[in-house]
Amino acid sequence: MVGLGCIEASIQTTKLKNVRMKRKWLSWAFVTVVFFTMACNNKNTKITSEDSPTAGTIHISVDESFKPVMEQQIKIHHSSFPNTKIEVSYKSEADCFRDLQQDSTRMVIVARGLNKQEDTFFENQLSYPVQYGELAYDAVAIIYNRAGKDSVFNVEKLRKILSGQTPTTVVMDGNSATSTVRYLRDTILHGAPFGSNVVAAKNSEDVLAKVAERADAIGFVGLSWIGDSYNSTQLEYLKKVNLGLVECTKCEEKGLYARPSQATISRGQYALSRAVYYILKENATGLGTGFMNFMSLERGQLIFRRASMVPAKMGFSRRTGTIKNAD
Repeated sequence: MVGLGCIEASIQTTKLKNVRMKRKWLSWAFVTVVFFTMACNNKNTKITSEDSPTAGTIHISVDESFKPVMEQQIKIHHSSFPNTKIEVSYKSEADCFRDLQQDSTRMVIVARGLNKQEDTFFENQLSYPVQYGELAYDAVAIIYNRAGKDSVFNVEKLRKILSGQTPTTVVMDGNSATSTVRYLRDTILHGAPFGSNVVAAKNSEDVLAKVAERADAIGFVGLSWIGDSYNSTQLEYLKKVNLGLVECTKCEEKGLYARPSQATISRGQYALSRAVYYILKENATGLGTGFMNFMSLERGQLIFRRASMVPAKMGFSRRTGTIKNAD
């Protein structure tokens, strides 16, 4: 009996070992099949590059008054670097700065740089300094209906209009907190409130549409909305509105007036000029740096120039020369 019990125990032990070996083999077979399946699938999966100056995805916020020229910058950048994706939102200046505090927004394009308090705040928040600088010089253009009477302005006349002392209807590019609103309040009204004659449009395009319909109104828009002579839409608007002349405040000779243009901005003759800034949160050389470099170098600077802005990083001048015939 003892011998039979040992034989049965041995048989049970052998069966248990066989079951364990079978399970182990099945496990290895399953792992092997999964591995090769993943390997085969990876051959059909598009490998995405890590963020770099020429690849990746970033989100930026742009001051709406620069929308036409920035659409061209992003379009040309994408065609030059097809592995990049710049997701852009066009907003008021204040909203752009609010976005800059979010991790999802790496860059903003606005009409001013950081003040000392903001610079310190972002450095403390991020543990590294934020980059910012000028890309181009723009102008706040005064537009008026072709049937309108107001066409020549000086600073005092603008102050009376914007404060409501002169009851001309003024159309702005938003209710508040746009770069145009801030600029005019700071430079013309020196912080004083606008008059009740100042009304808000939805955006810069709406400013153009409203002034084109009303002979009693003037409006303020960024120059890139109305200064691009290659843009068919802007050429159509110029059939309905004119650009106002503003007295030069820096000219030695008094009584000189100028319309916004590359020439009058670069020479300091147009009084309502301003800079276009980038502000970049990037502690390594990524796509934000790549896009900033693109806008700062020849192609990007030429895009600003074509939009009637003055490039801030590169000077483009005409040169005359003669070619001698070889004897």
